[in-house]
Amino acid sequence: MRESTIESYLVEQVKAKGGEVRKVKWIGRNGAPDRLVMLPARGEVGNGGDGKGRTVWVELKAPGEKCRPHQIREHERMRRMGQRVEVVDSFAGVDEVLA
Repeated sequence: MRESTIESYLVEQVKAKGGEVRKVKWIGRNGAPDRLVMLPARGEVGNGGDGKGRTVWVELKAPGEKCRPHQIREHERMRRMGQRVEVVDSFAGVDEVLA
């Protein structure tokens, strides 16, 4: 399976949940995730939800492919800033991130 196949599945699943995916091109920042996933709130305030949407930075990989050292460093830097960064290399990984 190719990375592009997983990307298509990610976009399809996010749209099915009412969200959007943006492909991000970073200037001067190698190793940063290349997809931004924006998901709507899970529920309304007062009806079991908090009314807040979710944002996830996603690094897509072909199955079994690992992040390079500079990507790992950048992902960790972003996590220290409170960002959610996920590396996904399968349909199951997409489903887990979107759960």
